[in-house]
Amino acid sequence: MSLSLSFTHPILSRHVYSAVFPPPRFLFLSPHIPTTSRFPILYRGPQRATALSATAATASIFRDTAASASVFAGAYALVFTFDILTQKELIQQNLSRKLVHILSGLLFAISWPIFSNADEARYFASLVPLINCLRLVVHGLSLSDDQSLIKSVTREGNPKELLRGPLYYVAMLMLCALVFWRESPVGVICLANMCGGDGVADIIGRKYGSSKIPYNQSKSWVGSISMFVSGFIISIGMLYYYSALGYLQLDWGYTMHRVALISLVATVVESLPITMLIDDNISVPLASMLAAYLTFGH
Repeated sequence: MSLSLSFTHPILSRHVYSAVFPPPRFLFLSPHIPTTSRFPILYRGPQRATALSATAATASIFRDTAASASVFAGAYALVFTFDILTQKELIQQNLSRKLVHILSGLLFAISWPIFSNADEARYFASLVPLINCLRLVVHGLSLSDDQSLIKSVTREGNPKELLRGPLYYVAMLMLCALVFWRESPVGVICLANMCGGDGVADIIGRKYGSSKIPYNQSKSWVGSISMFVSGFIISIGMLYYYSALGYLQLDWGYTMHRVALISLVATVVESLPITMLIDDNISVPLASMLAAYLTFGH
C-alpha cells in the first residue's frame, strides 16, 4: 500500500509528491492548518495568524506615519518655495497665492497612494490638513506670527483672512480624505474643481477677464470658461491616475459625460454673486461633492 502526499511550495508554487511515506511534520514548508482540533492547546494556528496580523498592522502604522511626515514636509516646502519667489519678486503675490491654492490640494490628493491599504490610512493622511488647520487658527488669531504663511495664502496680508478661505480650503481637504478617500471618484473630482478649476479661473480671469458676466460683474466669461475646462481636464486626469493604480474601475464613456456635468455645476456655482455670503472654498467643493455623489452614487 502506498500513500501520496501533496503540498505547495510557497516560492516555487508547484506540487511535490511522496509515494512512500509522508515526511515528518517539521519538513512541511506550508503547515496544514486543520479546521477543527480536539486538542486546542496543541493547535497554534490562530496564534500564528495573530502574530502576522500584528506585524502587518505595525508595518502599516510605520508606513502611514512616514507618509504623513513626507506629505507635511512637502506641503511646507511648497509654501516656503513660493514665499521665497515672492520675496525675490520673481512672481507676484496674487499669482503665488493661487499657485499654492492649485498645487497644494492636488498634490495632497495625488499623495494618497503612498499610504498603506489599512483602514486607518485615511486618518493618517488627514493629519496633514488637520495640522495646517491648527496653524491657520493659531496665526489667524495672532497667537503667533508667521509672515511667510500670511503673505503666501492671504489677499491683503491680514492674519484674520487665515480664518476664512484658507481655513475652509484645508477643511475640505480633510473632509474629502476622511469621507471618500481613494475608493470613490467623488472626493477626487471635488478637489479637482476646488483646487484646479477655481484656481485657474482666478488666474485667467484676472488677466484676460474684461468681458464680465451680466449677473456678476466680479466674474468674467473667460474665467468661467477656464474653470469649466480646467476642472474637467484635471478631474479626468486624476480619475485616470487612480484608475491606472487600480483604485477605481470606470466606464470612461459614462465618466466623461458625468464629469463634464459636475464641472459645469461647479462653474455655475462659482459664478454666482454669493461670495459675500459663502466663500468659494465652501460653495464650489460642496456643489461638486453633491453633484458627483448624485452622479456616481458613491
